[in-house]
Amino acid sequence: MILLDGPRIAPASGVTKKLVILFHGYGSNGDDLIGLAQHWAKDFPDTAWVSPNAPDGVPGYPGGYQWFPISRLDPEAMETGVRMAGPSANTFIDSELRRHNLTSQDVAIVGFSQGTMMALHVGLRRAEPLAGILGFSGALAGGESLKDEMTSPAPILLSHGDRDDVLPVGLTLLAAAQLCEAGASAQFHISPGLPHSIGPDGLELGGAFLKGALAGRYRTAR
Repeated sequence: MILLDGPRIAPASGVTKKLVILFHGYGSNGDDLIGLAQHWAKDFPDTAWVSPNAPDGVPGYPGGYQWFPISRLDPEAMETGVRMAGPSANTFIDSELRRHNLTSQDVAIVGFSQGTMMALHVGLRRAEPLAGILGFSGALAGGESLKDEMTSPAPILLSHGDRDDVLPVGLTLLAAAQLCEAGASAQFHISPGLPHSIGPDGLELGGAFLKGALAGRYRTAR
């Protein structure tokens, strides 16, 4: 198993009480997605941020990484991919909990694109529920099996642009429906005119969601 690591931002207070882990998309890297943390960090003085590079490099993309290879929107390939990459992502989350002496309820995961697939797959199948999962421009891989496999439902917010030509916005609508059917609490937001990216409205809503999730405001009884 490949051990993951990536760029970090320490809490301004110097004391880590909460943690946000950011999973980047296909062909990107932790240095790219840590920019989200730079946008939000001022409002989270006791929160540490880390964005690990995915386990595999992408041929033809210098400095780019992938959680799993994918060349088309094949549901079976996506499900196979998240299952293959899941152990590395889970091990990383466990190591970060030990590093900061935190519990699962102190941790939220943010994903973009392929990173959203990973966040949903891993975050909902852990032994203990996370504080929240925030996914941008992604999809739910293996949604049909989630109801039988989900062990740790967590609050979820999905955000997607309606002009996304990489992962169509319908994938988030389908994900929200499948998540609710499986018993997870899922909200979604559609950004008008936005391609495969994160818009100002998504940033604002995402920051508010993280603040509420890490404060335990969306916590549900198990």
